[in-house]
Amino acid sequence: MPSNGHKIRLAILVGMIAVITALHYLTAIDKVHYHDIYRRLYYLPVVLGGLWFMLRGGVATAILISMIYAPHVLFQWGHHPGSEPEQYLEILLYNVIGFITGFLTQRERLQKTRYQQTAERLEESYVKLREQADQILEIEDQLRRADRLSALGELSAELAHEIRNPLGSIRGTAEILQDGMDPADRRYEFAQILLKEVARLNGVVENFLQFARPGRAEKGTFDPFEVLGEVFRLVERQAQKSGVRLMLEGTAVRVAGDADQLKQAFLNLVLNAIQAMPRGGSLRVGAQREGPHLHLTFSDDGPGIAADNLERIFSPFYTTRPDGVGLGLAITQRIVRRNGGEIRVASRPGEGTTFTLILPRADAADSSRE
Repeated sequence: MPSNGHKIRLAILVGMIAVITALHYLTAIDKVHYHDIYRRLYYLPVVLGGLWFMLRGGVATAILISMIYAPHVLFQWGHHPGSEPEQYLEILLYNVIGFITGFLTQRERLQKTRYQQTAERLEESYVKLREQADQILEIEDQLRRADRLSALGELSAELAHEIRNPLGSIRGTAEILQDGMDPADRRYEFAQILLKEVARLNGVVENFLQFARPGRAEKGTFDPFEVLGEVFRLVERQAQKSGVRLMLEGTAVRVAGDADQLKQAFLNLVLNAIQAMPRGGSLRVGAQREGPHLHLTFSDDGPGIAADNLERIFSPFYTTRPDGVGLGLAITQRIVRRNGGEIRVASRPGEGTTFTLILPRADAADSSRE
């Protein structure tokens, strides 16, 4: 269906032809100079027809003008035999010019279309090449990380063997010494510090082992609120000391995954939030259904995370705390992904941080297998 632009151009061509034809038929033939001007004005619609509508438009315009102009030559100039050849030659030129203009315009547009299609194909090829290059770089990065993790796994196993036995001996000795001391004795406090540091060092070794050699996820289903309740009971005393209020909101549904592994992920996020609020605050854990997934949100009132650090917080060994190891969030991310989920973070300095765990719902997983 012709567009409005085509209709306007067609109206202009018809109007020009009508005006020029009227001038021919209404002007007396003794005014030869006027007729010479009028018949040359016909070239304007012929050329425009070829430019606007290509070969078909140029030829159609020339034929229309020829049919309109021929009776004028035949009947009004018929008694001037010397003028007829010139008039018929003019008609021939209308058709030649219409054909040439339309042909060249059509060829130019076809060439332009080919160039555009070639440019589009080149653009698509460039996008595909760029995506493939990005994938190659990502794969190379994953291979490098896999190599590092493999080396870390071997090193962690050796370290665990070499460190755990002395740690056990140190802990046992410190407990014996502590049992034989009066709690009022200052050395009793030193023994407590020693036990606390031994426990912290043992936790660092456990984190290294868990990150370097993660266990396989056991397929199953569980209620995340039950697991979160256990986590809250574990950290209740630490939260009270920091003045942090723990709140569980919403109604959860059963999710698919390994309850023990995801319990560790929940514990990491809760401890991370408590440590981010040493002067008190609140941690709200909520649940919301989103299609086949359950969104678990951990929102705190802490200082937030700077935008420059958001992209690195899941990187191994990256931490902003002086006493941190930088493995808690990295381990959490690996656990969540291993259980078919995803973890996201949103934060603004001074407004707190929200971690969102996207876990597959058990009922959605069951229906997809049917």
